[in-house]
Amino acid sequence: MTGLRLGPLLRYVDWDAGGTATVWVEADRPCTAEVRCEDGAYGTTRTFQIAGHHYALIPVTGLTPGTATAYEVLLDDRRVWPPEDSRFPPSTIRTPAGPGAPSAGLRVSFGSCRWASPAHGEQDPVGPDALDTLATRIARDPGAERPDVLLLLGDQVYADETSQATRRWLAERRDLSEPPGAEVADYEEYTHLYDESWRDPVVRWLLSTVPSCMIFDDHDVIDDWNTSAAWLADVRATPWWQERVLSGLMSYWVYQHLGNLSPAELATDELYAAVRAAPDGTDLLRRFASEADRDPACARWSYRRDFGRTRLLMVDSRAARVLEEQHRAMLDDGEARWVREQALDGRGSYDHLLVGTSLPWLLPPFIHDVESWDSALCGGERGARWARFGEWLRRAADLEHWAAFPDSFEKLSALIAEAGSGPGAPATVCVLSGDVHHAYVAEPSWTSGDPDAKVVQLTCSPVHNSIPASIKLGFRFGWSRLARGLGHGLTRHGRVTPSAVNWRKTGGPWFGNQLMTLTLRGRSADLRLDHARTTDSGTELVTVEERSLTAGP
Repeated sequence: MTGLRLGPLLRYVDWDAGGTATVWVEADRPCTAEVRCEDGAYGTTRTFQIAGHHYALIPVTGLTPGTATAYEVLLDDRRVWPPEDSRFPPSTIRTPAGPGAPSAGLRVSFGSCRWASPAHGEQDPVGPDALDTLATRIARDPGAERPDVLLLLGDQVYADETSQATRRWLAERRDLSEPPGAEVADYEEYTHLYDESWRDPVVRWLLSTVPSCMIFDDHDVIDDWNTSAAWLADVRATPWWQERVLSGLMSYWVYQHLGNLSPAELATDELYAAVRAAPDGTDLLRRFASEADRDPACARWSYRRDFGRTRLLMVDSRAARVLEEQHRAMLDDGEARWVREQALDGRGSYDHLLVGTSLPWLLPPFIHDVESWDSALCGGERGARWARFGEWLRRAADLEHWAAFPDSFEKLSALIAEAGSGPGAPATVCVLSGDVHHAYVAEPSWTSGDPDAKVVQLTCSPVHNSIPASIKLGFRFGWSRLARGLGHGLTRHGRVTPSAVNWRKTGGPWFGNQLMTLTLRGRSADLRLDHARTTDSGTELVTVEERSLTAGP
């Protein structure tokens, strides 16, 4: 009898006509997977196989715009979702009203960096999980406010920082005294990470009823993934890396990337078609992952989603990098052109541009200056000895954000200004990021004149993780006047060209397990930051910041 191993995850919901969606599942054997909705909408497909696992991304058609309809998942005609003993409300697919109808707006919640929650009854060493807490709140009152889409901006799983439970499981498979030790080594071990993270009952239900968009960051593969050419050469010399990176890319394609795509994009995806047609798609996917690792231009992990008059442009700031020291770039030439085209395409047809990038564009100024200075040292600006020091510091201090790729930083800044200027400019350009285990709001200004749109850097992490007290102090110090002076001294030493953009912090820093939410209605944009906290009545999301981004001065 076929069973549901993982899922369902509600991924894509069409915001143009409102009639289609996709639902991702993993079954325990080959089967026909179906979604049946209360309103008669329906979808079915056969599973495909990767490394002995069986998956389906079920296209659902015939949804009624402007409704919420409960759905069931069936495998080989047997209902497997919702479970018979489910304590949660029915999973639903909510569709927008469609073009021309009055709009209730768009609510986007986002964050990054989530360690899997411990099993029920175990003490949580880092406090309540923001996703768990959000799910509990929605389940308690299904008619209350909920996100229209959840953006998970990296580190959905931690391949290099495994839990005690996972370490015990790994130790039953292999000798942990051999590299990579208690880190994951292959595809099967990656599947265990997703099981651990997404089988959490409340998060499983949340992901079944709130659409999600995802992008990877470093811990989805390894800490500081693609820091530099020297880093890459060193890790490629290890005996375990090749299997690790291929398994990381393969599992990301299956568990996260496919669900980011629309049915129309899936219909033209040659790899997806080939994998579905093959009795076993493992070798096909492995060859693709190998090519993507060898040449970033062979794959595009970035993608675009339009939610009515809001555009989301999710940018891969990990795998698309050019690492050759004299030509370093956050995005290869083809990727950079694509991002530019998507940002400017149909300008005037959207009121808000959301740029999702796991790594913040605007960091605390001192940290930005340190990364720019270090990049100059590594590039040989102060000679070979300084270059060696720069490479050591880059790895030791995780100096590999946009600021560590100065040309890419300036190009992104110029693109944001261009997209936000002139006739047809959106009301806001919001850069959504995570990674740095705290939250803040930063607002830029350009030396050549500010764009017409309100531009903000919105950073929110972690969803469920921790940060040492010393790092908290460092982030606070990074915004200070003294730190700015020290940073300017370093950039003078490195002969760094001054940036065309300056910025200031207008909110934060905030520390804790948290989620940010943007509510977009017409040309207005409101921001809220919620912390997951333990109260007398249990865990709750407590609002710690609320503001309008578009209100006048």
